[in-house]
Amino acid sequence: MKPIQRQAQILEYLQQNGRTSVEALITHFNTTGTTIRKDLTRLQEEGAVIRTYGGVMLNRDEGDQPIDRKTLINTEKKKRIAARAASLISEGDSLIFDAGSTVLQMVPHLARFNNITVMTNSLSIVNELAELDTDQVILMPGGTYRKTSASLHGSLAESAFSHFSFDTLFIGADGVDMTAGVTTFNEVFAVSQAMCHAAKKIVLLVDSSKFGRRSPNVVCNLDAVDVLITDSDITSDTLTQLGEKGIEVIIAGDA
Repeated sequence: MKPIQRQAQILEYLQQNGRTSVEALITHFNTTGTTIRKDLTRLQEEGAVIRTYGGVMLNRDEGDQPIDRKTLINTEKKKRIAARAASLISEGDSLIFDAGSTVLQMVPHLARFNNITVMTNSLSIVNELAELDTDQVILMPGGTYRKTSASLHGSLAESAFSHFSFDTLFIGADGVDMTAGVTTFNEVFAVSQAMCHAAKKIVLLVDSSKFGRRSPNVVCNLDAVDVLITDSDITSDTLTQLGEKGIEVIIAGDA
């Protein structure tokens, strides 16, 4: 297993189990103490975890994680959510894709469409779309390249989205708070706000771990979200609250 894959799985383990000991991680991942400690040092340097005496815990203020690591966290849930999201697309649709790791998982499902238009600020999504044998129209804004998310941001990107009107935006989030709304660690989040303004319909793709997490920057209020797609681990209380806000919730079950 490559270090970046193991580090992503460590974050997922901590997300599910909370504070744990280094010894427990060594046993769970069946590797050496030296390897785990190197992983934890890397994650601590990036602000993803907090080291304690003999243990480690997830830093709930961990900030922006690289897109290649995010893609490796809760992968199966993200794939099911993405597949369900793709089922909402029809030929002729004009779409915005944000640069989130769950939205990225939608791309393989777009191979069956020829007459759609996709605008995105994500280089990862553009590269994968270009590999499909289709006649889709792909649009990108200008902007400043951001390595962490492999995407374009800044005033040029924001302005580009403001000149268009699209049918649907598919967007992810780092946290969903019932009061604050859709939130992100990404400090250059204005382009996400511009995407929201440019779409007639907003579809939010989030796995259940994102609920109750409030990241520093608010992209939009929950009232702006039309459809939310998540996994079956969502709590009944959360479902009730979302329903009270008039949001259609779709549960992406096991394949």
